[in-house]
Amino acid sequence: MKIAIGGDHAGFEYKQLLIPMLEAMGHTVKDFGPYTADSVDYPDFVHPLATAIQANEHDLGILICGSANGVAITANKHKDIRAAICWDVPLASLARQHNNANIVCIPARFTTPEQAKEITSTFINTAFEGGRHANRVDKINC
Repeated sequence: MKIAIGGDHAGFEYKQLLIPMLEAMGHTVKDFGPYTADSVDYPDFVHPLATAIQANEHDLGILICGSANGVAITANKHKDIRAAICWDVPLASLARQHNNANIVCIPARFTTPEQAKEITSTFINTAFEGGRHANRVDKINC
């Protein structure tokens, strides 16, 4: 699977932990930045990542920032992007199963590194259930 990953300075450390984990699982990972822990403006990294998901250049995305709110709000401005804030494994599972989320947004200040790994693994390994959920997902875009 092709995975896009990015975020902001608060998510930099977790991003650096997740990339090798994803690669070890056999996924191709593109890092959209930031590339240091210096303060940045998250939209500068979120918009290119969301655009790449929109264009089907990557299968799924991972965004990490302090609260996950800013990256989720920004990503969800893009048509066909369904970015879900997930701070635990059940939310990551449901985001994929019921909402066909294509970007997981992880709040680094509210999760541990181990939780971030579990959330990421669950998100990328869970399939959309379709069925009754497909009708709802089809109504999301304006």
